[in-house]
Amino acid sequence: MPQWIALSRSEHSSQHVLPRDGYHHSAKQRVVPVLLAELNKLIPHYVLGFIRQGEGYTPVAVLGAQSNAYLAPDGRWFSPYVPAQLRGYPFALAKADNDQQVLAIDTAHLVNGPDGKPLFDEQGELSEHTRKVHDFLAQCEKNRLATQQTADVLTKHKLLVPWELVIGTDAEGSTPVKLDGLYRVDEQVLNALEPESLAELCGGPLALAYAHLFSTAQHKALSDRVQFQAKCAEQGSDVPSNLDDVFVGDDDLEFDFS
Repeated sequence: MPQWIALSRSEHSSQHVLPRDGYHHSAKQRVVPVLLAELNKLIPHYVLGFIRQGEGYTPVAVLGAQSNAYLAPDGRWFSPYVPAQLRGYPFALAKADNDQQVLAIDTAHLVNGPDGKPLFDEQGELSEHTRKVHDFLAQCEKNRLATQQTADVLTKHKLLVPWELVIGTDAEGSTPVKLDGLYRVDEQVLNALEPESLAELCGGPLALAYAHLFSTAQHKALSDRVQFQAKCAEQGSDVPSNLDDVFVGDDDLEFDFS
């Protein structure tokens, strides 16, 4: 489990950050929160759903049944697009005691030696690398708030209902696994909305609703990934040598998801 600590100019000015080892940090994740701005990149590769957090719902991409089926054993990503939330690690934005956003880092990636990249420059300002990650996370946070507001509109119109997503039913001899805690858009309720209600959904809320509905076409692909992962684990298979030719994960810290 990551041990987060707020980045401090006084405490960490001479320390370096070790780069993440691929995406091993996501190995246990079955879902990952996603942003409104990246929907067009997600739809071709992920099943999208919603999870309940507090009084609201958060859109997520489903990564697997019991663990992350998009993760290769060597840390590479089995998809051309990596969800934005996973790309900022080992950094994250966290709330300080005064409710202000601060840049945090997983202590496992802090080092005193020359390895890694400096956190601060000689003037005590964020290094170019750290600043780039901070800017990326700040833009993601801004879009996260917009995404949450968009999901709240779906909640207001009672469009989200419990969803028992079953994975692994397409492969012969496979054992189906049911993912609990997911929600989906009720298409019948959506289609029955009055014009006044439908007008409130125009723009982001409607895009989010249909992105989820369209993404369910990836159900078989998700099941195939889960089965492939289980087969590799059972047989001790190596990562395919041509993995880079098939899946080239988007590793950039760029916020332009267009």
